[in-house]
Amino acid sequence: MSDVKHRVWLWGPAWAMMAVIFVLSSLAHLPTAAAAVDDGVAHALEFGVLAATLLRGFAGARWHGVTVRAAWLAVVLTILYGVTDEVHQWFVPGRTAEIADLSADAIGATVAVGLIWAWSIVTVRGQP
Repeated sequence: MSDVKHRVWLWGPAWAMMAVIFVLSSLAHLPTAAAAVDDGVAHALEFGVLAATLLRGFAGARWHGVTVRAAWLAVVLTILYGVTDEVHQWFVPGRTAEIADLSADAIGATVAVGLIWAWSIVTVRGQP
């Protein structure tokens, strides 16, 4: 696989998730289906998925690559993206920037990365 294809394969899902979050944050009113989900739960899920895709990239898409450093980077970058998301929403008519949303982002990222890290420990120990 070429270097470019490999990088797109590793990081494409994270970039795609960032784009989805950006587009949703640009809407003055969320679609009805999205509005039916509790805002905190939606934030936790969205940013949990983003953190998981970032962790995948940092880990090189290998269970052995899921390290403390990779996990930490995934959580920190997800939270930083959450900050930019809240600043972005501040400028979108009908939207607001809220600390509660950023807290939900951080919780979702931490829980997702923690679960993946725990699963990676189980998976790596089971390999010869």
